[in-house]
Amino acid sequence: MDVPLWLALIVVGVLGIKLIRPPWWLVVVILLGGYLLADSVFAPLVDSTIQ
Repeated sequence: MDVPLWLALIVVGVLGIKLIRPPWWLVVVILLGGYLLADSVFAPLVDSTIQ
């Protein structure tokens, strides 16, 4: 069974928010920061660090 990445991320995000209950502003900051970091000059550095 193939699950699209966006669906898996939504499910993990909803479960994480329901179980851990972080403040909504923290969720927004992490999502926005990740989005901005992925489109920045630091993206290759983060990619090489993760792999």
